[in-house]
Amino acid sequence: MPQTVWIARHGNRLDFVNPDWFNTAARPYDPPLSEDGIVQAQELGDRLRGAGIRHIFASPFLRTVQTAHEVAKILDRPLWLEAGLSEWLNPAWMPTYPETEAREILAAQYTTIDLSYSAAIQPHYPESEADVAARTAKTVQHLVGHYREDLLLVGHGASVLGTAHGLVAGKPEIQASFCCLVQIVATTTKVQTIPSSSQRGRGNASSNHAISPTARNPTMVMAKNCGPSPTS
Repeated sequence: MPQTVWIARHGNRLDFVNPDWFNTAARPYDPPLSEDGIVQAQELGDRLRGAGIRHIFASPFLRTVQTAHEVAKILDRPLWLEAGLSEWLNPAWMPTYPETEAREILAAQYTTIDLSYSAAIQPHYPESEADVAARTAKTVQHLVGHYREDLLLVGHGASVLGTAHGLVAGKPEIQASFCCLVQIVATTTKVQTIPSSSQRGRGNASSNHAISPTARNPTMVMAKNCGPSPTS
């Protein structure tokens, strides 16, 4: 059976809905999901019912944990926190390495988290655009090399692009909107288009459509199919 890697971005974030949140937040660079972001995450889980996903990995930032937790509940799978999928540590966005909640505290609240998993890749502040691309590509290549079943990776805009480009040659264009969904399938024969339906629910989750070969063997195919969703 060919391996499928699903890559998703987190849902809408509270600081985008309420910018004043940042001024009083204990961890201002680690915002939670907004109310509609939770809905987007639930719709993402519904979209992935029956997809055969065996392993779920998420960035340890709160918004990605919350998104992946909603999906993991629906799919009845454990959630593994992978720091290699973290936000781009861009010094123009944050003055230092952002503080995030401790894994143990997250696991107490988001009970799908399995603390037996240890992250394979650690990011280092500060990062350039090339740094985050290399870090996320290395992360996904490690994960597909160690886990041969179907995977879901939940990250950020930069890590959606970096992980997809780490598997698919030619850097296909991807609209990494909130709860976007990218599907990459390994085939042993030829490049083919993967049918995928756009989701147009109230949470505006999307899945994406285009194909591109990869330099890795076996051939990888990207299904890219954008439904309506926030663009920031």
